[in-house]
Amino acid sequence: MTAPPDKQRAIALWLFVLCAMIFAMVVLGGVTRLTHSGLSMVEWRPLFGILPPFGEAAWQRVFAQYQQFPEYQKINFAMTLGEFKRIFLFEYSHRLLGRALGAVFALPFLYFLVRRRISWKLAPRLGIMFVLGALQGVLGWYMVKSGLVDRPDVSAYRLTAHLGLAVLIFGYIFWTALGLLRPRHPTTAPVGRWRLGRWGAPILIGLVFLTILSGGFVAGNDAGLAYNSFPLMDGRFVPADIFRLEPWWRNFFENLPLVQLDHRLLALLVVFATLALWVASMRVALTPLARRALGIWAGMVLVQLALGIATLLLFVPVPLGAAHQAGALLTFTAALWACHALSRDR
Repeated sequence: MTAPPDKQRAIALWLFVLCAMIFAMVVLGGVTRLTHSGLSMVEWRPLFGILPPFGEAAWQRVFAQYQQFPEYQKINFAMTLGEFKRIFLFEYSHRLLGRALGAVFALPFLYFLVRRRISWKLAPRLGIMFVLGALQGVLGWYMVKSGLVDRPDVSAYRLTAHLGLAVLIFGYIFWTALGLLRPRHPTTAPVGRWRLGRWGAPILIGLVFLTILSGGFVAGNDAGLAYNSFPLMDGRFVPADIFRLEPWWRNFFENLPLVQLDHRLLALLVVFATLALWVASMRVALTPLARRALGIWAGMVLVQLALGIATLLLFVPVPLGAAHQAGALLTFTAALWACHALSRDR
């Protein structure tokens, strides 16, 4: 069965709503990390954890559970119940939004399935989305568990994997939705446009994704709270002791100065490469949509660079840190949109 164009637009709209919810999840997850709220919920009840504590006795019970774990015992031992409620509600909101996302996926999916509006080509993609979403929930709890042991902080590796999978799911759904709105046409694009769409933009999307992953390691190691100057780090372009850990590869993921340096260099590379692609596109015959998408992408990388520098110089305030994380996903979105526009020719 093949869905008519009008029905495809309805499915695309549903997928865009899912993308908006994932975007909110990523930003709220960043706020949860910045406010050190992620370890406040020490139980994982995916089916029965929908309602928050009601009443003083319930709050005292979950607070007592939190007090049994290292974050309270080593860091927050003077925390009051009111302060605990604040961090608990951040993490609770993050998990509740995840459950809502599952419902917003499942219910319209069943509706479209019953109405026979899902094509055989689209069905496997929706199945992959479901599997990835379930895997993301399990990975989120696996990340939290790493902070409920001796060291009261989640693993930077698991945090980055959780962030990376969220971005991949977002990108997969967004690309699928774009394909429903603008299916590929068997026409021949000019050679210049073909090169931009086949090589330049996809490579840059990979570079943007790699930069986001490096940002996960910055967050996981709290590397943004050190070397709060730009462009120098402690008065040098390359800080000292960037290879002090053994074996050498650990420095790229665990050694704070090199973790931050990597993120800076990747971000600058993304900016320069995107601007170079945008300038190169001026010499190529593009559709108005593709030209607009490339322009928005180029503008977004400059905004994201400014957000990153401001976040660093101001010692990572929560609003700026959240804006920087949102900017990363918006940059990734603009890159996907531009790449898709370049790969379609009407």
